Amino acid sequence: MKKVVVIGSGFSGLAAACCLAAEGFQVTVLEKNDCPGGRARQFEAEGFVFDMGPSWYWMPDVFDSFFAIFGKKVSDYYDLVRLDPSYQVFFGQNDRVEIPAKMAELENLFEQIEPGSAANLRKFLTEAKYKYRVGMGEFVHKPSHSIWEFADLRVLSSLLRLQMFTPMSRHVRQLFKNEKLIQLLEFPVLFLGATPQNTPALYSLMNYADMALGTWYPMGGMFKIVEAMTALALELGVEIKLNQEVAQIETVRNKAISVLTTDGTRYAADAYVGSADYHHIETNLLDPAHRNYSKNYWNHRVMAPSSLLWYVGVNKRITGLHHHNLFFDEDFRLHSEEIYTTPKWPTKPLFYACAPSVTDPSVAPAGCENLFLLIPVAPGLEDTPLSPAGQAEIRQRYFDVVMERLERHTGQSIRSHIVYQRSYAHADFVQDYHAFKGNAYGLANTLLQTAFLKPKMKNRQLSNLWYTGQLTTPGPGVPPSIISGQVVANEVKKSFSRQ
Repeated sequence: MKKVVVIGSGFSGLAAACCLAAEGFQVTVLEKNDCPGGRARQFEAEGFVFDMGPSWYWMPDVFDSFFAIFGKKVSDYYDLVRLDPSYQVFFGQNDRVEIPAKMAELENLFEQIEPGSAANLRKFLTEAKYKYRVGMGEFVHKPSHSIWEFADLRVLSSLLRLQMFTPMSRHVRQLFKNEKLIQLLEFPVLFLGATPQNTPALYSLMNYADMALGTWYPMGGMFKIVEAMTALALELGVEIKLNQEVAQIETVRNKAISVLTTDGTRYAADAYVGSADYHHIETNLLDPAHRNYSKNYWNHRVMAPSSLLWYVGVNKRITGLHHHNLFFDEDFRLHSEEIYTTPKWPTKPLFYACAPSVTDPSVAPAGCENLFLLIPVAPGLEDTPLSPAGQAEIRQRYFDVVMERLERHTGQSIRSHIVYQRSYAHADFVQDYHAFKGNAYGLANTLLQTAFLKPKMKNRQLSNLWYTGQLTTPGPGVPPSIISGQVVANEVKKSFSRQ
């Protein structure tokens, strides 16, 4: 039985571990922190249960397909509910739009906002469905070692329909004129790592995932997915070791022979899968001669955003909030530019508020509200107190900005009812996950960082080291990370079958 060590227990690491174990490999997962899940960890405080990272459950078919590999169903592990409305958007004072789950109601909403737009929405989502079917069905399951993986006539004939070379912003504006509708359709790509002007229209597939496939929630929180994948891994014989931070990958000539953890424990294996931060593994765990990429290469990558987060417990219920709430009451374009074009702390940020206790009473004490607040911000910003001395810290200043607007738009006092508050930003992402530049979402999905132009899954210098996760194929997000783990497991399997 061949042994495989997986570094990191995020979604890609757990997916890879499950798939390899099912193929007969003896798998050990080494996790730096005291809890599996990577960015999707969970913690409890004052009776509140907080998901630390991902909060949107999109692309339910990806989760279904993953568990089906092992003869399982999502329902074997957690209860999934569809949110209706999917989310709401605040555009200004007394100006908000709820996004219904039913397509007929969504078309009516578009028609009310912009007469004639319902037909264009159908056209837009029909094209997006094709992109989703081809993109998620074929492209993302390729290891992207080379351009030649995509060079068959069927794929080449799809390129025009996939709109790989058309900006998302132009595609949306060809069909819609109303600024609210444009923002609704452009917001999903903000987390892909570029402005809509620099993101291929291929990624309107995200709108199909949003509006057609729906927004869902696993009761108990997003950590239920981690618990499900962990339970499956253990059932398949995977050994998961917590508080085991890898400090070095030891090599002999062109092979990795073991990994050494910070407590001095050595783990030997036949193959290694790096599900931790790709840049960290390359830069800090390997000798320079065994790296795929230089520091200069990494410094020129375009990263997806980081996040300034708060986990907040409130000792009363808050009226006017749904499970997911987007606040687009400031300049959408300005905030995008301050993330991607001229990186800086935002002047007047957009923000997101998640209130899972609206759906799930288990995540907050009775009569209380659980809030997860997020401002998308540029990666690599200095997450330190402001100067001159004595001025409020950056995090507190933005917290006050968010809370003032949250109170104003919902018409009630919230700050005086806060019983728990914790912030999380760049420095925490670096400390907990070794995240390059404190990024939250991975590598940006720009045209020049798509498919075979991403950092490679295979280490070119070492014959038995692979990478998986949000800095390699297919990209950022929970579903792509799960697929990344499946793809890398298949690559490891193929390497042994050739021997």
